[in-house]
Amino acid sequence: MSTDRQYYVYVMTNKSGTLYTGVTNNIKERVHQHKNKLIEGFTKKYNITCLVYVETFNDVSYAIAREKTIKGWLRKKKIELISAANPDWRDLSEGWYD
Repeated sequence: MSTDRQYYVYVMTNKSGTLYTGVTNNIKERVHQHKNKLIEGFTKKYNITCLVYVETFNDVSYAIAREKTIKGWLRKKKIELISAANPDWRDLSEGWYD
């Protein structure tokens, strides 16, 4: 298996603090899709447009396992993870699409 590909586990939120965890191999494209509501479902319904957390992996199976782990956590633990890496909860995709 090729190791030059990267995979991302990410957490996004909205103004109400609803959290969404996902996995992708193209973080910029996926965040763009969420921000512009191009994907039907949870993120479109709840207006989830702010990227607050990202982890990078070289192996898709590790990325998927990590996504499942985070999704299984209680909200409090997810908030602690985000706050440790991004204390101000700023949008990590700021400036990507300028």
